[in-house]
Amino acid sequence: MPQFEYDLVIIGSGLAGYTLAREYRKLDKTGSLLLISRDDGVFYSKPMLSNALAGNKTPEQLVMKPVEKMREELAADIRVGTDITEIDPQAHRLVSSQGEVKYGKLVLGLGATPRQLPLQGGAADAVISVNDLTAYRTFRQQLEGKQQISVIGPGLVGCEFANDLLRSGHQVQVIGPDPYPLSLLLPEAVGQRMQEVLAEKGFEWYLERTVERIDRQDDGLHLMLSDGTELQSDFVLSAAGLVPNIELARAAGLKVNRGIAVDRQLATSAPDIYALGDCAEVAGMWLPYVMPIMNAARALAKTLAGEPTDLVYPPMPVVVKTPDFPLVISPPPKDAGNGHWQIDSDDSGLRALFVDSDEQVLGFILTEDKTREKQSLVKQLPNVLDS
Repeated sequence: MPQFEYDLVIIGSGLAGYTLAREYRKLDKTGSLLLISRDDGVFYSKPMLSNALAGNKTPEQLVMKPVEKMREELAADIRVGTDITEIDPQAHRLVSSQGEVKYGKLVLGLGATPRQLPLQGGAADAVISVNDLTAYRTFRQQLEGKQQISVIGPGLVGCEFANDLLRSGHQVQVIGPDPYPLSLLLPEAVGQRMQEVLAEKGFEWYLERTVERIDRQDDGLHLMLSDGTELQSDFVLSAAGLVPNIELARAAGLKVNRGIAVDRQLATSAPDIYALGDCAEVAGMWLPYVMPIMNAARALAKTLAGEPTDLVYPPMPVVVKTPDFPLVISPPPKDAGNGHWQIDSDDSGLRALFVDSDEQVLGFILTEDKTREKQSLVKQLPNVLDS
């Protein structure tokens, strides 16, 4: 097999990989750079996938730059349609479907995979998940002519897709074991308000239950839920969470937990191998959102360019794309055990502040018109991960 030498190899052409490459090129104009992509390598905004329908954006319109343009801008080699089968940390070598590559430094931007549900029934294979542009193209093709849509998963992505489907003229039913939407991020009072407001807009909620079987019936699908409820549907979208892609790192002997374990400089347990994005667990935190990825990419680019830099996470509120229920979430730190929520609401929305015993604001949630207070509250928050 042919061998190649690169100062830096990045596996992954998603937001993490391309943002890191851009930031690295700002600091190092001459280092040899290779990006390896298992898909077509186009640059697009992944967050746009969950609200493109109502915005009348086709999959093709979501492409911001073709791979040829990315090669030119980054002065990089980009290999598309390429799978990595092995990483040899000792030899600084990786094996791909297009041959072996020798690297100086390696960055794993492997992303995450939609969680697969243990569904029964003859139509279990009809369920689709969307986590990249390729899957979104399939989603749009199969959605054509469908009216009644079932969304499995009342979390952030599930609610965003459901709201987009609703606003584009579909009927939507949302199913999941949670007691209320976004239950991992919201206190009950906020979640219940979200559920009520979206129900008024047209959401059909089937919570505290799961889908057990999906079978084909006539021209559609028949869903059997865990409590015996039976639903008819034309199309089923699963948004049941993500599983970090860690198997390649595990096989190479790298330390993994929920994600690939990295320190404050995004370094793995193997010399000259780093990780960021949805596959990485940074100092014990797994944050699969845009702002953590952007901050990590900037810090890692400095380290790779010769200036070792510890990652600092500033306050990073998440703007949830549910336009029928505007929502901004800035979760409190996981170790903020002694704090409590202060919640007040009126006709303009709900404000929830998470405060500690000294009344220091550690996190907040804003809904509807209250989202206008985001910037003023962000100024009161401590860093999520400090220097």
